[in-house]
Amino acid sequence: MKITIITCVYNGESTLADTMESVFNQTHDDIEYILVDGASTDGTAEIIRSREYEISRFLSEADDGIYDGLNKGLAMATGDVVGFLHSDDLYATNDVIEKVAEVFSQGGVDAVYGDLLYVRKDDISRVVRYWRSGLFRVSKLRWGWMPPHPAFFVRRELYQKYGGFNTTYRISADYDCILRFLGKAGIIPAYLPCVLVKMRMGGESNRSLSNLIRKSQEDLRALRENGVGGVMALAAKNLSKIPQFFN
Repeated sequence: MKITIITCVYNGESTLADTMESVFNQTHDDIEYILVDGASTDGTAEIIRSREYEISRFLSEADDGIYDGLNKGLAMATGDVVGFLHSDDLYATNDVIEKVAEVFSQGGVDAVYGDLLYVRKDDISRVVRYWRSGLFRVSKLRWGWMPPHPAFFVRRELYQKYGGFNTTYRISADYDCILRFLGKAGIIPAYLPCVLVKMRMGGESNRSLSNLIRKSQEDLRALRENGVGGVMALAAKNLSKIPQFFN
């Protein structure tokens, strides 16, 4: 089974090498790794070119934000399954993709997801939050449940059937996509009860108060447009993060 991993990056020279290394160290023997660079102005392109022989496809050009870049990666993907690893994230262990492929190979599932650790930006051994996904039920969507997007792997044919990322969302297109798949489309996911990804704190949605407000507005729009819920679901989604700091 070929697994496509897509990393979209812009000016990520401080963390990208670690991200790439965590992909190259995976034990699964059929990985297509696609890197999409949004015309970085730092040393990002040089880091990528230094390992270009290990990369399946590399595109560097200006884009209209991260979701535009991820859609470009989807257009190039040829794997049976697609996953996304952001340029400051890492796979938690070297056998993550092998475990994911094993679940898919058993048949009967459209997506596989797992858990995620938020770690300190300057010290990835320091855990800040533990996002334990748990088993999926459609009813959970109305209570703000979602799996971590970097730990969410989907059969590529479903992106072709139901679409990729809606770029009118600037922060919440991944949430919209997950609601579209699990809510509207009713795809069948399987839960892998282990940590798949370590994510450094300090993502785009948390960088300013205006971004936090915009994220809430976009989350509410995604809930409504996908027929999942409204303000109560949004409130539950935000409140569900609190226990993650104490897990």
